[in-house]
Amino acid sequence: MKKIRLILTAALFIAAFASATASAGELNYTKILKSIDNLTSFKTTDFSAVMTMVTEDPEKGVDKKVVQQFRRDKDDKFLILIEEPDVQKGQGYLRINDNLWFYDPESRRFSHTSLKENFSNTDAKHSDFGRSSLAEDYTVTGHSEGKLGRYDVYILDLKAKTNEVTYPYMKLWITKKNYLVLKVSDYSLTKRLLRTSYFPKYAKVGSKYTPSVMIFVDNLVKGKKTQVSIKNISIDKLPDSIFTKSYVERVNR
Repeated sequence: MKKIRLILTAALFIAAFASATASAGELNYTKILKSIDNLTSFKTTDFSAVMTMVTEDPEKGVDKKVVQQFRRDKDDKFLILIEEPDVQKGQGYLRINDNLWFYDPESRRFSHTSLKENFSNTDAKHSDFGRSSLAEDYTVTGHSEGKLGRYDVYILDLKAKTNEVTYPYMKLWITKKNYLVLKVSDYSLTKRLLRTSYFPKYAKVGSKYTPSVMIFVDNLVKGKKTQVSIKNISIDKLPDSIFTKSYVERVNR
């Protein structure tokens, strides 16, 4: 009887240890998501840059856009103004918290749109241009380690906590050295691969990092992709007026 009790006690101890180890492992991967959010979000400064977007579409050909980006991550605000091509010059996307408005200078009207939508017929989503919130929006459901090119990486499977995010499932390839995301696969509710994103280059801005090149590949349309190149990066304070509808209207006069 005493032997049986010892066996049961040992079994319970092993089960508890395994559970604690699994929880600790999960916690570590969640901390990686928090590190990514912290490294790539600018909560103590503003952020601005010029983005050049080149979209290759097998049906529509090549399209180029140049846009001015302004961000204030601590308030979940951003403004994107299109400078080129001339036919779209002055169009803008203004985000304040969970609200996103599109401004058309021809009609001089704002219309509500969604962070889940594609940005101006590119393969980038509106949600790609705000602060990173992976730890807030996703739960780690699987993890492994591997190589991506010459980099040692963690590979994390994510599931959305709510239906407010752009993609319900994601897979991330993250550098072990400094927790930078190199590749992302985005999936539908049925786990169909919708888009693959690559982040081959980063720029260090103070203690933070931001991708200087992003490539978004449409997995539903063969041959369709958008490359975004970012330059003229600044973390200087921006006027409060930039993140207002009146400013968007004013710069178009």
